[in-house]
Amino acid sequence: MSHIVTVQDAVTAFADFMEPTDAELDAIEREMPVILADVDLLDAYIVILDRTPTELDDRRIRRARRRALAARVALVNRAACTSLPGGAA
Repeated sequence: MSHIVTVQDAVTAFADFMEPTDAELDAIEREMPVILADVDLLDAYIVILDRTPTELDDRRIRRARRRALAARVALVNRAACTSLPGGAA
C-alpha cells in the first residue's frame, strides 16, 4: 500500500528571495485605491446575487463603478506624470 504524504519542505519552506521587494510593496501601495474600489464593486454585485436588485442596489453599483473607474484613471494619470522624461507635461 502506498501512503500519501505532504512534502513539508515544499509547503512550509520560505526563503528570503520569496518575500516581496520594496519596489513590489510600493507598487501594491500605489494600486491600493484601485484594489479597494474593485472590492467595493464586487461587494455591490455580491449583494444582488440572490435577489432582484432594487433602485438602491442599482445606485450602489453605479457609484461603485464610478469610484473604480476614477481610481483607475487616477492611477494611470499618476503613472503617466512620473514617467515623462524631463518633467514635460
